[in-house]
This record gives sequence, structure tokens and C-alpha cells, in this order.
Amino acid sequence: MTNFHQLSATRLNGQPISMADYAGKVVLVVNTASKCGFTPQYAGLETLYKKYASQGLVVLGFPCNQFGKQEPGGADDIARTCHINYGVSFPMFEKVEVNGAAAHPLFRYLKDALPGVLGGRIKWNFTKFLIGRDGKPIKRFAPITTPEKMEAAIVTALEK
Repeated sequence: MTNFHQLSATRLNGQPISMADYAGKVVLVVNTASKCGFTPQYAGLETLYKKYASQGLVVLGFPCNQFGKQEPGGADDIARTCHINYGVSFPMFEKVEVNGAAAHPLFRYLKDALPGVLGGRIKWNFTKFLIGRDGKPIKRFAPITTPEKMEAAIVTALEK
């Protein structure tokens, strides 16, 4: 099985990034959307990122337009929405698909490792995956789970 740190993705600015760059960190991967009822979670994700970044937490946002076409814009639109409306400073990546034949390899890997209630599918925007410092997926959180409700799991992962 592939390890999380063997995967890569492209940042919103077009820069390719290896997940190996995050080895030794606790990573929270989130599929996001700018026009979703859960979009205000960006603020809570940013709060967690700022609070725990010095202890090794990184939040990675992956915009997705597969659910209700709630991420229709391009990279510049996404960046503006995230920064201006929510002060997002954590890394944002290019728009990806998370389900189906064109699903990004990162999400295929995460869904295989932590299937969730729909098996190998993601139900909606703001599904979250917590990955340990060793690159092993720890826990999957539903879209309705707010960042604040994930804090205890994040703290536990940071302590390992």
C-alpha cells in the first residue's frame, strides 16, 4: 500500500508539493468548497492551524466542485475567498475530484485507508482526514464535524 508521504499534489499557485514535505507533522486533509453551507468551517480550520502549527499541525485544503457545484471558480477566486473571507493561511491546493475515476490519488489513498459510512466514497464537502506524523491515517471526520470538535483528536495525534 502507498504511504501518504509518497503522494504529491499541486498547490493553488501551481507549485507541485510532495507530501513527504510534511513527514513528521500531523496533517489534516480537507476537501473544501467556497459556496457550501460548511464553508464557515474555514475559520475554525484556520484557528486550529494557527493554534497548533508550532507543535507540528498542518491543514491542507483541497477545493472540490463535485458536490452541488459549490466550488465553481478558478484558483484566483478560491484564493481570494479563502484569504479575504476567512483569513486562511494554511496551504491550499488545486481543485481536485475526490470521487470517481478521476479522483486525485491522495483521496483514493485516504478513502481506502479510512472508508467511512459510504465505503470508498466521500459524502460531501469538508470531509476531513487526520494523518499522523508517520504518514498513517488516523481518523476520518464527517462534513458536519466542526473543527472545534476535532481538537481533542488533533491534540492526541500531536502528543505521539
